Amino acid sequence: MAITSYPFDTQIVTESQYSQLFREFADSGVAASSTSNSFSVSADGSTMTVKVQPGFAIVRGHAVLSTAVESLTIPTAGTSTRYDRVVLRLDPAANSITLAVLQGTAGGSVPAPTQTETGVYELPLATVTVAANITAVASAAVDKERAFVGNSVGAWVTRTRPAAPRFGKLGLNYDTNVWEYWDGAAWTPLVASVSWSSLTGKPSAFPPSTHTHAWADLTGRPASLPPTAHKHPWSDVTGTPSTYPPSTHSHSWSSITSKPSTFPPTSHSHSSYLESGDTISWANGSKRPHSSSVGGSGTYYAVWVDGTGRFGRNTSSLRYKQNVRDVSVAPSDVLALRPRLYDRLPDEDGGEYARDEFGLIAEEVAETLPEIVTYDEEGRIDALRYDLLGVALLPVVQDQAARIARLEARVEELARAA
Repeated sequence: MAITSYPFDTQIVTESQYSQLFREFADSGVAASSTSNSFSVSADGSTMTVKVQPGFAIVRGHAVLSTAVESLTIPTAGTSTRYDRVVLRLDPAANSITLAVLQGTAGGSVPAPTQTETGVYELPLATVTVAANITAVASAAVDKERAFVGNSVGAWVTRTRPAAPRFGKLGLNYDTNVWEYWDGAAWTPLVASVSWSSLTGKPSAFPPSTHTHAWADLTGRPASLPPTAHKHPWSDVTGTPSTYPPSTHSHSWSSITSKPSTFPPTSHSHSSYLESGDTISWANGSKRPHSSSVGGSGTYYAVWVDGTGRFGRNTSSLRYKQNVRDVSVAPSDVLALRPRLYDRLPDEDGGEYARDEFGLIAEEVAETLPEIVTYDEEGRIDALRYDLLGVALLPVVQDQAARIARLEARVEELARAA
């Protein structure tokens, strides 16, 4: 027959049959009030352990009773934050329900519990945040997430709602302090929220009825009553001054009359070096061949602009440097650079912008060659030191030269051997 019934006298009832029967009367969860300490997880703040209080719970139709405080060791912290989970683990093959720690992955999310219908079933009790390099679990790092059963309804936090509820399943979500039920598609509040705006037929205003108040009943009344705003004729005012010197004040430029239309500068001079705001006339030398004579030291300098807008010349002599040391640049980092073609964004006035410009993308260069990337005052990637790109290419050339030398030597060796 395809129909099975149980339990009856002289009949063998299996563990699976009993579990299935009992699950119809109680979900998996702690059999206690949601405000109790039953199977509550906490940390003492001085070691990498957590303590689990005694309690009674139902795990997929099986019962577990703990009569003493149990200690669990949290695995050693890594260099990145991870999340571990304390669970009650039902293992039908081992005929046991035990406490266990599910270790998360560094930088990952909270590990999901195993919840099968016939095999291992894990009931979450708490999440433990394991910060990088800690040597003790802080009390604030333990987030309780117990689900509760009893009185024919359940109690849970949002994270531990029943995984496969039936239509009409009712319980208290003590994350939100709202009674909710499963409507077949989502968890819905048992009592709909009512706001003033959702009420219909309400009056637009509530004028008070005619009434009086005793002066003694008023709160916040003034100790004295200053007169209301009023005026006095000048002739009634005594002790007036004979003159009125103006107080410190200012005038807007537009209110000044007879001002000159231009202001020729007075005699002055400029230093030989450019300052912020000075104009550079053909500073790139594009209208002067390099062979032309130049002032000063008789050579050209590259001009730099710092973050405040001031100009300066680029120098390379050892006398301008200190703490000189070798640096290793991997040729593969330089060869990984990707020349790109792009269009410039329009300027602030919506004017013309460059199209099909050839160059590198600073964010991409920063991944392999951050030494030539510059940043703005807000710490954002801003530009590239294209003048340093040639320096970065030297290790590539040197590496290739060494390879060629070795290959030539090998060819000569093979020629002599032949």
